[in-house]
Amino acid sequence: MKINKWRYLAGVVLIVCAYGISSCAANSLYSVDMRYDAVSAVIPAYLIADSKAQGKTVAVAEFTDTRQMDDRLVIGRVAEKDGMKTLVFPKHKKANQAIAQGIKEYLGKAGYKVTAKIQKWDLSEENMPKISSRILVGGNIEELEITCRRGFPTNSYKATIKLNIIIADLASGKIIYKRTVESVSSQEHVSFSEERLGDQASIALSDAIEKVFEEKALAQKIMEVLSAP
Repeated sequence: MKINKWRYLAGVVLIVCAYGISSCAANSLYSVDMRYDAVSAVIPAYLIADSKAQGKTVAVAEFTDTRQMDDRLVIGRVAEKDGMKTLVFPKHKKANQAIAQGIKEYLGKAGYKVTAKIQKWDLSEENMPKISSRILVGGNIEELEITCRRGFPTNSYKATIKLNIIIADLASGKIIYKRTVESVSSQEHVSFSEERLGDQASIALSDAIEKVFEEKALAQKIMEVLSAP
């Protein structure tokens, strides 16, 4: 009986130690899924592609990350209860790829024929990719920060994103539109999770993408280029 008792105690100690080690390892970093889901997007009537625009393709370029930081894979920080700060990284796609994919999905929902491949572009007129598409959408990430301050009784979540959007007419080789959009999302919640971090990032990203195309002037320029012979 004594042997079994000591074996039981030893097993409990091992389980506690393993839990403690796994908890520390889990807090060494956080990874979140930042993405845009166009399924529920409400496309403005003036942006929906007409019959002339549907026959020509639109290409999207991977965004350039211009944030002033050492490691641009980092997309945020969590202030733990003990005062330590834990870095937040993307789970599936880099931030610049997630933004480009979101724009692709939004334009597809609006009825445009969007090329499958995400292009590389340095945003200059001299180095536009040599492709058959008529319009190219790109830009850069000026600001992207997902934060959480863990506390009691609630945790404070916040996501901020600022994008510079550049749209080019590939036929003429000219940039036809530039715009800066910014979005902030925040939430107080009693629980903490990587999923909630990702939710705030996705809300901010979705809002920023939809802001890009809310101007009628941009929609008109897109229609003019795609409707031209």
